[in-house]
Amino acid sequence: MRTEPQAPDQAAELDQAELSREWTSRLRRTLTGKLPPEKLLPDTQPAYVASWIYVFGVLTLAALIVVAISGAVLALEGPDWWHNSPEGHFVNSTHLWSVELFFFFMVIHLWGKFFMAAWRGKRGLTWVTGVLAFLLSIGAAFTGYLSQQNLDSQWISTQAKDGMNSTGIGAYFNVLNFGQMFMWHILLLPLLVIIFVAIHVLMVRYRGVVPPIGSVPRSEEKKPWRGRVRPYDIVKEASIAFVIVAILTLLFSVVFSSPDDPAATIKQWSQVDPVDFVQTAQSELAGASESATYGPPYNNQSGFVQSLGPVSLQKLAGVHYPINSGQDFVLGPLETIKSGIPSLAGALYTYQHASVAQQAAWTAAFGKADQHLTVTGDRLSYPRGNYGPVPTLLDNLLVMARSGGLDNALESHQGFYGTDYTKPLLFLADGGYFSSIGQKYHLLGTQWGMTNETGNFPGQAWLWLYTFWYQIPPMSTSANGDVMVMSIMAVLTLAFVIFPYIPGLRRIPEKIPVYKAIWRRYYEEEQAR
Repeated sequence: MRTEPQAPDQAAELDQAELSREWTSRLRRTLTGKLPPEKLLPDTQPAYVASWIYVFGVLTLAALIVVAISGAVLALEGPDWWHNSPEGHFVNSTHLWSVELFFFFMVIHLWGKFFMAAWRGKRGLTWVTGVLAFLLSIGAAFTGYLSQQNLDSQWISTQAKDGMNSTGIGAYFNVLNFGQMFMWHILLLPLLVIIFVAIHVLMVRYRGVVPPIGSVPRSEEKKPWRGRVRPYDIVKEASIAFVIVAILTLLFSVVFSSPDDPAATIKQWSQVDPVDFVQTAQSELAGASESATYGPPYNNQSGFVQSLGPVSLQKLAGVHYPINSGQDFVLGPLETIKSGIPSLAGALYTYQHASVAQQAAWTAAFGKADQHLTVTGDRLSYPRGNYGPVPTLLDNLLVMARSGGLDNALESHQGFYGTDYTKPLLFLADGGYFSSIGQKYHLLGTQWGMTNETGNFPGQAWLWLYTFWYQIPPMSTSANGDVMVMSIMAVLTLAFVIFPYIPGLRRIPEKIPVYKAIWRRYYEEEQAR
């Protein structure tokens, strides 16, 4: 019987030296060498890993998973679902409370590692990646608040714009643009958070958990632990942590729900406080409102331009969202409804073909008279004067606003990101009505507004230090207060990130006895031994 000849072993004939030089081969050897399975999924831990402080790391990861799941559902269903559906509102509640738990656990974990001086033994990059994950999480949460499409998101965006604009960041990161903030929240920032969290966890597994202060000579802190160990079931611990976080999230969602006060609208404003609406519209037409005189990124004025010394990053960034308040908030919208309203068409023609000096005279005269302005029905009542076509323009703008037409005219659905509320929010923020709502809900800057939420709900407590600086001079009184606060926070944030590399400062936790409480059990056991 014939037997077929065996095919030669092709793999054996390959040049092993050549294979070893391939990038894929070298990467595989590097990864498996630095992170073998027993490091990625250990079944033992050093004996000193017996403090409750270690639990908060895995609780943070568990909360992040719940945040991601609830956030994905909200993103798929959209704003109408979470505003108008009981099921959507419940999922929104789970998202809120999972975020609150996430930051609660993360802050405890972060400060625990600080007092443990967890950067010892060449673990500086482990600290850096953890802090960067925390900072990116703040950005993700911040854009999440801006994406709610409710009153709180409106208020936060109109207040945050000044800080962003003062540094020039606002020219590219428009907090008034819902579409842009939504994209940052559901895609870009979560992706970065997950990447840095993954790197952080891998570095912990690679370097190991930092030993207790004084347990080994400083030169030995970077080496693998050779002391006593204890059993450790990482999968079981992670599973229990996830169940605990899920139960807490559901419990808080059922008991406390979540805030969702309806967004303020120009229609609502014109109906509730028509006098304030007309007065604000007059200031827009006259070019005297905050938006009209703001400066970059909206126009080339200088009323709200901030600088540090001779340098203004706000000016350097330039105009990116052009706003001409008279044209954009008054004349432009009226142009869309003038057909069929002869008096309005005539008033627009008269105003637009008058000289700039004449327009200024008319608006200035009406500006003085509007202190005695009253509104009866849809009509303005005011003292006699030479106002030209201004009363007719504002009469019709009030009617348009009360019908909801002005809201629609000012919203932009153009551009890559879709819905942009820059114009209606700027217009709202120029009036007194919107600020009175903010004061009612304790959202003003003097009320620590950025950290608050409408109703008795927790807000962005993790922004307490940022808001703190606005409460003290000179930031609370200076026209450059926003850029001063942003600069202070930039310096403090950088120092926090690179803390392990700052001589002297990095030893501070070793002088504070908090670490003795963290590792109390280990120190007692070693002393007994």
